[in-house]
Amino acid sequence: MDALIDKWNRIYNESGQGLYPAIQVLTENDFLLPQTGAALDLACGLGGNAIFLAELGLSVTAWDVSSVAIDKLTAYAVHKVLNVNACQQIITANSFNGYQFDVIVVSRFLDRTLSDAIIGALKPDGLLFYQTFTREKTRPKPPNNPDYLLTENELLTLFLPLRVIFYRENALIGNQERGLRNEAQFVGQKRK
Repeated sequence: MDALIDKWNRIYNESGQGLYPAIQVLTENDFLLPQTGAALDLACGLGGNAIFLAELGLSVTAWDVSSVAIDKLTAYAVHKVLNVNACQQIITANSFNGYQFDVIVVSRFLDRTLSDAIIGALKPDGLLFYQTFTREKTRPKPPNNPDYLLTENELLTLFLPLRVIFYRENALIGNQERGLRNEAQFVGQKRK
């Protein structure tokens, strides 16, 4: 596990001070978000999603394996006086024990063993916003390990108990120079 932490600490050390923007599935569907509540930015990296959610008035918890990313996110949130509790966390199914969120956001992170725990951590009517890489690509670029790439419609299967609010996976259809490519987007709601 230390090698994984070292890898991501090195990446975030080299990334400068700027935050990454929030993912498209979140920004384009922000009208679905509650006006208040608790949100989780899972595998948050530098916290673009966490900042976006906090700016909209949500109380945000942000988890990532990288202490460097967490330190940068915390410093930014404190400077901007945003309600973000960022924690270095090795994310397992047990990480979710005792937590309940109105919103969970996952971007460019895939651990299939966490699906049930993510669903379990959503409050009734809670929303999951998920966007990550697919195996079907318009051009070869990282990541390439199939363990971290979705198969066709896999998010729909992983989160089958949720009500599908939005799904997009453009694959290799049509003009491949336009539209979202190499990623799938999902918004699901936990049923009461």
